Amino acid sequence: MSLASNAVGAYGERRAAAYLVNEAGMQVLDLNWRCADGELDIVARDANEIVFIEVKTRRDREFGLPAEAVVPAKRHRLRRLALRWLAAHPGHHEAIRFDVVSVLRPRSGPALIEHVRAAF
Repeated sequence: MSLASNAVGAYGERRAAAYLVNEAGMQVLDLNWRCADGELDIVARDANEIVFIEVKTRRDREFGLPAEAVVPAKRHRLRRLALRWLAAHPGHHEAIRFDVVSVLRPRSGPALIEHVRAAF
């Protein structure tokens, strides 16, 4: 991945975390949580749910909407990572869900954020 792609991704994760806290009323528990199997972008609490959030950021729609990049193989990997996070954080977890936050960062103007709850 190029430095420019990394910068766009990091920007999107910062914007998504701010949106989740300030507008969606969620509590961020972990950012970029890593284990041997990979990384979860954001783990948050929304009332009684633990939410595993994949953030996808794009500069334009040339390759489709950002959320379209969460393909079946990616969803499977995220479920496996969620199990690892839950095992590393024992406790009473009443419910879990998987969300996707898309951040479209045009070359000018504000970023557009779309939050898809229970995306998969």
